[in-house]
Amino acid sequence: MSKTVMLYTKETCALCDEAYAILEDLQTEVDFTIETVDIYQDEALLEKFMVMIPVVEVDGEIIDYGRVSRNNVRKRLL
Repeated sequence: MSKTVMLYTKETCALCDEAYAILEDLQTEVDFTIETVDIYQDEALLEKFMVMIPVVEVDGEIIDYGRVSRNNVRKRLL
């Protein structure tokens, strides 16, 4: 069963673009889907993640944020 990875982002965020590219690359090794959520579309998410983004979440657990590590995310998905 494929997992869903939530990527919390905002517009014009270089780290968010980098995190998305890492997730896309990992899809060649691990079966999962990526859902992106703009934190500026939800006041609660904006308050929760304002200084942390990008945030990578799997099964309700934050597995990485800020400068996302490919190896860290890969280990958590396997």
